[in-house]
Amino acid sequence: MGRIFKWQDRDPESSMAFVESRRLLAAGGILALPTETFYALAVDPYQPGALKRLFALKGRAEEKPVLLLVADREMVRQVALEAPETALRLMARFWPGPLTLILPAKSDLPGLVTGGTGTVGVRQPRQAVVCRLLAALGLPLTGTSANRAGGEPLTLAADVAREFGPEVDLILDAGPCPGGLPSTIVDVTATPPRLVRPGAISKEELAEIVPDLKER
Repeated sequence: MGRIFKWQDRDPESSMAFVESRRLLAAGGILALPTETFYALAVDPYQPGALKRLFALKGRAEEKPVLLLVADREMVRQVALEAPETALRLMARFWPGPLTLILPAKSDLPGLVTGGTGTVGVRQPRQAVVCRLLAALGLPLTGTSANRAGGEPLTLAADVAREFGPEVDLILDAGPCPGGLPSTIVDVTATPPRLVRPGAISKEELAEIVPDLKER
């Protein structure tokens, strides 16, 4: 079974989780984090060795890009060359929340993050505990769903522990995730912006901000 840290938003011991998470991530470790949909697997996106370990754990093809979780809009600057006006409007309306935006990537992001596309998917999760952690770390983390390739994403820390065992170094348990639809993905590098994956935010909601949104 994977190691589980029971974490509450106002728990004075949550700083211990920050310290331990920082140590594990610096050593190339894998964390499981709760989000507004499912548990996610997090590594330092600037460590190629950690990324390779993550892809091997999931059985994920290395040409598939992996999204990044950010603490806020300011952190997007670390990984994206720019955020077009359309992206800023979508962030203002739907962040924090289950909307992943594809933006032009900075050149220092490893190819395993971008999948060689020159773009990066970013999302600010609607999970205060995780945003606090990201802010404390000062860097984004990968946010790929906690499941083997082709498997169902997981909503409980105990299920993550059973599925991955000691292959995941630490599971931050802030309670069950709500599940439901995955995050909606919109590519704002395209003109007009393109709906890559329908999800928790509907096309109708998106069209209020981006009326010329194109379906994939």
